[in-house]
Amino acid sequence: MLDKQIVTSAIDSLGLKDFSKATIREIVVVANKVEAQTGVKYVRMEMGVPGLKPDAIGTEAEIKALQSGVAAIYPALDGCKEIKEQTSRFVKAFIDVDSPASCCVPTSGSMQGAYALFTTLKMASDVKDTVLFIDPGFPVQKTQAQIVGLKSESFDMFNYRGKNLISKIEEYLKSGRIAAILYSNPNNPSWMCLTDSELQGIAQLADKYDCIVIEDLAYFGMDFRKDISHPYEAPFQPSVAKYTGNCVMMISGSKAFSYAGQRIGVLAFREELFNKRYDSLVSKMGIGAFGSVLISRVLYCLSSGTAHSAQLALAAMFKAACDGQYNFLNDVHEYERRAHEMKKIFTANGFSILYADDLGTPIGDGFYFTVAYPGLTGGELMRELLFYGVSAIPLDTTGSRQQGLRVCVSFVKNEQLTDLNERLAEFNKNHQ
Repeated sequence: MLDKQIVTSAIDSLGLKDFSKATIREIVVVANKVEAQTGVKYVRMEMGVPGLKPDAIGTEAEIKALQSGVAAIYPALDGCKEIKEQTSRFVKAFIDVDSPASCCVPTSGSMQGAYALFTTLKMASDVKDTVLFIDPGFPVQKTQAQIVGLKSESFDMFNYRGKNLISKIEEYLKSGRIAAILYSNPNNPSWMCLTDSELQGIAQLADKYDCIVIEDLAYFGMDFRKDISHPYEAPFQPSVAKYTGNCVMMISGSKAFSYAGQRIGVLAFREELFNKRYDSLVSKMGIGAFGSVLISRVLYCLSSGTAHSAQLALAAMFKAACDGQYNFLNDVHEYERRAHEMKKIFTANGFSILYADDLGTPIGDGFYFTVAYPGLTGGELMRELLFYGVSAIPLDTTGSRQQGLRVCVSFVKNEQLTDLNERLAEFNKNHQ
């Protein structure tokens, strides 16, 4: 154990009455304070930040773009020709879905993409004022919805899979107030993956109740149980876009392409939604098409477009992947390996994998997994582990109704696995 007084003081400095509500950034603050005072490095599992070097294809394309002088020119609001065309190709090559270049829009990361979508949704209807989040999920997205004035509903899909998932979603849609359904696939943090039959069911509900599906593909292709890395060949990344035009896909450069620092992502719309007209948008914005309002009103106000050089970097990686010259998932298999090793360490020391079942098959190994420990809530478990030099986040903050922790593998180095095993063994010995 670390010095009890130092750790307790760092925790108390947050002023939290309920530690289960501790945010990612607050856990970071505690770990940083303790590290500074003790000199002991935590095994850091709280931050969902990529830990791999990006491929040279992207960085070289960005350097070339900057050297050509693009920094002196405002980017087009809807994106440069290269990123729009290569996004359209990428979606066809790896999802087997048509998203025309005109309907592909770069954003400053999926964070900005989600915020722009929520802002447009808020203006599109005075009746449909709520986003349904399929939890667990990325907590900041609920904050974004709150900031723009949208209401939120959510449920934990732990006990709702297959037909039960579709029935549960429909319970909310019957109210007539759901403007959009949002989920991540693979899921952050459980790493559960919606199947084609579940996605087809969601699509049918979206069409029946006229609501938009926002599909967060931040971890594109990273369900390594299936290899989707070969362009224009099955299997493909599962997507609701195969079954409905009433959807938009958020594709991030951060995780699968390890390009997080340049804040680049894309919104890939099906043409039906991009061109869909809303009377409320006409009255408020003067134009009615969803995609046009998002670009020429919302993104214009947010950032006046996305940096040229980052667009061209992602476009180059998309192109190389579509041309079969670059297997963009090769490097990120490292996360799969780490998750496999870390799960073994946790389960050998009294922990269980919380979201372990994925419709009858074991959950895949990837960027995240979830753990529980007998007799402790998520908040209690996280607080206790801080005394042993281990940091993660309570699942409560992700909308999960289960008691445990989200573990991110990206920052855990090979040489720290021994530390993790020793610290968890000591923790387990003291808590049995």
